[in-house]
Amino acid sequence: MRTLLTATMLAGLCASPGLAQTLKLTEVITSPERTATLREIVKGFEAANPGVTVEITSLPWGEAFEKFATTVSAGETPDVVEMPDTWLALYAKNGALENLEPYLKNWQYTGGLNDRALQFGRAVDNTAYMLPYGFYLRAMFYNKDVFKAAGVEAPPKTLDEFTAAAEKIKAAGKSAYCLRGGPGGLNGWVMFGATANGDNTFFKEDGTSTFFEPGWVKGLTYVVDMYKNGYAPKDSINWGFNEIVAGFYSGTCAMLDQDPDALIAIDEHLKPEQYGVAPMPKGPAGKAFPTIGYAGWSMFAASENKDLAWKLIEALEGPEGNLAWNKRTGALPVHKSAEQDPFYAQDKFKGWFEELSDPNVVPTVMPTDLEEFAFFKDSLVIKTSQEALLGSITPDDLAKQWAEYLTAAKKKQMGN
Repeated sequence: MRTLLTATMLAGLCASPGLAQTLKLTEVITSPERTATLREIVKGFEAANPGVTVEITSLPWGEAFEKFATTVSAGETPDVVEMPDTWLALYAKNGALENLEPYLKNWQYTGGLNDRALQFGRAVDNTAYMLPYGFYLRAMFYNKDVFKAAGVEAPPKTLDEFTAAAEKIKAAGKSAYCLRGGPGGLNGWVMFGATANGDNTFFKEDGTSTFFEPGWVKGLTYVVDMYKNGYAPKDSINWGFNEIVAGFYSGTCAMLDQDPDALIAIDEHLKPEQYGVAPMPKGPAGKAFPTIGYAGWSMFAASENKDLAWKLIEALEGPEGNLAWNKRTGALPVHKSAEQDPFYAQDKFKGWFEELSDPNVVPTVMPTDLEEFAFFKDSLVIKTSQEALLGSITPDDLAKQWAEYLTAAKKKQMGN
């Protein structure tokens, strides 16, 4: 693979020659393709900055939250870290992250960022503690071969159609849905919950969580019933990202809700005519609520090489590096100029653009501004949702536990 950065861009990032310095970078949403792309961009950065070495630590996503928290607690912080939206408040509120506003003020590409990039990067205290590199919007992948064999003519547009399709697919000897019962599974629960509820509001004005209200409980019950009725593989109770994507392209299950990053592995195993991407099914209120997330790069306040760390972020986030990264990782780029790139005009992206243009599709942003949200998503949700899928607790119990935890977190944030 060729170096992803042009000579002109590299020249603008050069540090003083001959300085032997080491930067530590940690990636946490890890896959072989992502790591290879990251190493290629970093290789170009090192070539432009003689004497500078970037040490990359790659953490498996399923264990990343606990492992990274442990290293930070031990004082072993990197200079630059890949920061998921769900972790931002935890580390920003603790004073662990550097304020990037002074750097953005003088960066030549700040004006070319789309509005969402700056909005999400400033999610905590309206301050850029992270610069997003891309957005992840959920849509529904469907396997055309499995659909045809089961007699399902088109991707489901409603939850009722989803259930009807699931019955036919099950009768044909396949699973209908690639359930993410393990790490990262919250998105699926929220999308089906909000769609059944007809509203994606997480809190009332007084800070009380809405999760225990009947509509949300109905949606959580829908997911539990999918598993109990055999619409999802039994072992999907432990599936994370890699497992659900493999389940889809292997034909084990016919439908998968995912972001564009799933295209990387799917395109390696399926031909374009074998699958499609459609908007998420709508609920009784005629609306769908696909989650939209983001991740980016943050600088740790403890870095002893802040200016150089920012130059590394520049290499990762500049138009060339950002476009190269997102083409390989599957996120939607943060630069306005990317909209003119032929890559994103391909048919496989239509499902996401249809969602963005449909007023009855409401992208749902998780309450990542809560300091306690990272633990909620990456620990509490996994444990309790698996208990619900196994029948150890009821969907009502599940909703009640989530509501109690989030209510306490929100009221604490509000100072109540």
